[in-house]
Amino acid sequence: MSTTAPTGATPANKKNPLRPANIAKALGIALLLLYALFPFYWMLTTAVDTHANSRGAGILPTSFTLDHFKTVLIDANFFEYIKVSLIVAAGTVLLSGAIALFAAIGVARYRFRLRTVVLVLVLMVQMVPLEALVIPLFLQARTLNMLNSLLGLVIVYLAFSLPFAIWNLKGFVAAVPKELEEAAYIDGAGWFRMFFSILLPLVAPGLVATSVFAFITAWNEFIFALTFMTDSSKYTVGVGLRTFFTQNTADWGPIMAASTIIALPVVIFFVLVQRQLSSGLTAGAVKG
Repeated sequence: MSTTAPTGATPANKKNPLRPANIAKALGIALLLLYALFPFYWMLTTAVDTHANSRGAGILPTSFTLDHFKTVLIDANFFEYIKVSLIVAAGTVLLSGAIALFAAIGVARYRFRLRTVVLVLVLMVQMVPLEALVIPLFLQARTLNMLNSLLGLVIVYLAFSLPFAIWNLKGFVAAVPKELEEAAYIDGAGWFRMFFSILLPLVAPGLVATSVFAFITAWNEFIFALTFMTDSSKYTVGVGLRTFFTQNTADWGPIMAASTIIALPVVIFFVLVQRQLSSGLTAGAVKG
């Protein structure tokens, strides 16, 4: 008797990719991707549509042009807004990362009275709506002569990015075994050498996660940039986008072209650090 299995037979333990459950899962993922990517597709196709202002419900643009990008980058001098936003975002990322890391070391490594109260108060800052803080912060900035100042804007963004950064990095610092630090001290290393050789590399994924959050906060924010800045040369990209709107009309071609340009740095930044971001958020949540 032959023991050879029929050629067309499928092993019982082999998963069938065409099972209804797999098909439903694939369709669900496809629908989610379509839902997430369609706004970006519509923005991009409107930006290159010659008749953007009169575009109907058609999926494809009526004709192709790059004139809207030329209007934004050359005629509207949008590069100045991009430069200002990059300065503000870079300052927010660097300062929030440094301050949050040292604050996380303080609350994770040292025990002091009211430590839990301090952590809760830090978290409560994140719960306050931005709109409720516009007038108080405006009055404080005016008193400190920080209106129309990029430094003043960075300080405001720090206040909103630090709570998440401190809580996220606290989990990473607490997860680093103290024995590693003690071994470095026994080998003759000082605190700064221990920090740069041991602690900083181990908490780097957390710094990436907090940097992404701080960058997006500073790059996309609109209310404070509009309220604090009176000089058009210090407008960020969000406020610069507002210049394409008039009282009665909106020039949708340049608006969508500018929106595409604004979205690109965030997308590129996220793609470059997505692996570190994923591990950073997961590890921070587990170890915290």
